Formats: sequence, structure tokens, C-alpha cells
Amino acid sequence: MANAVASRLGADNGGADKSALFLKVWSGEVLATFMRENKMLGMTQVRTISSGKSAQFPVIGTTSASYHTPGNEIVGSSINHSEKTINIDDLLVSSAFIANIDEAKNHYDVRSIYTSEMGRALANTVDKNLLQLAVLGARASSTITGGQGGLSHIDADANSNTSSLIESIFYCAQKLDEKDVPSMDRYCVVTPQTFYNIVQNDKILNRDFGGNNGVYSDGTVIKVAGINIIKSNTAVTAYADNSTAVSGANNTYNVNASTTVATVFHKSAIGTVKLMDLSMESEYDIRRQGTLMVGKMALGSGIVRPESACEIKTA
Repeated sequence: MANAVASRLGADNGGADKSALFLKVWSGEVLATFMRENKMLGMTQVRTISSGKSAQFPVIGTTSASYHTPGNEIVGSSINHSEKTINIDDLLVSSAFIANIDEAKNHYDVRSIYTSEMGRALANTVDKNLLQLAVLGARASSTITGGQGGLSHIDADANSNTSSLIESIFYCAQKLDEKDVPSMDRYCVVTPQTFYNIVQNDKILNRDFGGNNGVYSDGTVIKVAGINIIKSNTAVTAYADNSTAVSGANNTYNVNASTTVATVFHKSAIGTVKLMDLSMESEYDIRRQGTLMVGKMALGSGIVRPESACEIKTA
């Protein structure tokens, strides 16, 4: 009995590379899933560098004003400067290997599923690091001498009393105002459970208590105290005891956030440096009779302005 002649859908005009036509599709699926699942990256200051292992984020303090006495010389005033150095972490990768024999036996396409999962895995890792940094920023002291640090606000009922949590979000908004943190680009990241608890609070959705902030039937909340409420499933794992450092992270992300319920922060709180943006590679390995797919990116993140970060925790 003769062997069947397989029609390889990924081969370009019957060429030896059996995945030549798939690569662009796979790359697009990884990127699309990453963009869909990633919540946090757009909420940070992002800088892209072409080479190097780190980048410096300048931090400039405030100055003062005073009345001038006629005839007196104006000599200027001193403004404190500092910087935060953010390192590039080791290459972040997500990979999958598909054996030819398994793919031949399988009755449905797994490549698109694998690529989606790879994009999701990369997005979750980046989000988790950034959420843990938001907690660390809220607990950090000022970068500038004489400046202000973050806010770690204790609300013992935040997990069980939604009205109390909402009051705490308003309190964080007040403290950010008092620190002259811009009112635009403020975010509050919560778990899905906390998000839907907020959705069911009539003070948030009732027009009499603040306009059209959301739709009960859609389960949506737009803002609380002018702060964008962001639902993140990654917060479930980020708001936990992650005090053990992870190998390959060249910045500090590890923190015990087991009592954290929400983080409130401005975009200026966290900085991200990209060396290699998200990309996809695929190669058929004749020795192993299969295809290796790798999604990768090289970046790192760190605290820039802790005064722009708040944490709401139960203890």
C-alpha cells in the first residue's frame, strides 16, 4: 500500500519549509492575543531602546514661587533631580513544539490555539510584573529628596464591603490630588470578583450619584472618582504572596501582596523599557520531526514616581 501524499498547507509552492505560509498568521495571532489580554503596558511610561541593558528615567522635583521685591536680584531656585534606572530582564519567551506525527493524527487545528495561548502567557507575565510594581510603588518612599512617597491605605472591609472599597478609591483620588498628580490617566486595577461587586453598587451606576458611569445590564463600570476601573484576571495571581524572586528578572517585582484588594495609580508611577518588541519565530526541526514555535520579547519595568501609586489593602 502506497503512502499518502500529504498536501502541506504551510509549504510555499511545495517547498521544503512546511510552515513558510503559517508564520505570518501565527505572528498575527500571538500579537492579537497579547494586545487583547494585556491590560497594564499601556498604563505605564514606555520607552523603546535600540541597544543596551538599561535605561534611565529622569525624575524632576518641584519648585516654588515667591513675590519679588523691586530692586532685588532674581537668582533662581534649586530644583532637585534624580533618576530611576530600569534594567532589561532576560528574554521572555513562550514556546510550543508540535510533532509531525501528532499533528497528522489530530483531527483539529492546534496551531492557532497554541499561538493564542503563547500570546496570553506573555501578556499575563508582563501584567503580573506591572501589577506587583504598582504595589511596590505604593509602599515606596520618594525618589526625590523632600518629595512624597506612595500610599498604602488600609481598609479592613475592602474585600467584603463594596461601599467601603469605593470610599477608599475616593480617598486615593484625594491623596493623588493633594500630591498634584495629574487627573488624567489614572487607573484602578481589581480582580473580576471585585469588579462585579462594584458593578452591583447602586451609588456607582445610579445617575443620581454621578452620571452615566456604567450599565448594570452590561456589567460595565467606567470610572469611580474620575479613575478608570480596570478588570484584570491577572490581579488574582498578582495580589497574592509573590515574595520569592523569579530567576531572569533583573528588576524587583517580588512582593507579598496577599492583603491587596486594589491598586490605584497614574501612568507616571511605572516605567517600562523595551529592547525587543513582541515577535514570533518558527522553525521545522528535521532531527525531531516537528515544528518549534517561539514568541519572545525583551523588556523591563520599574518604579519611577511612587507618589503616583496607591494601594488599598485589608491589613
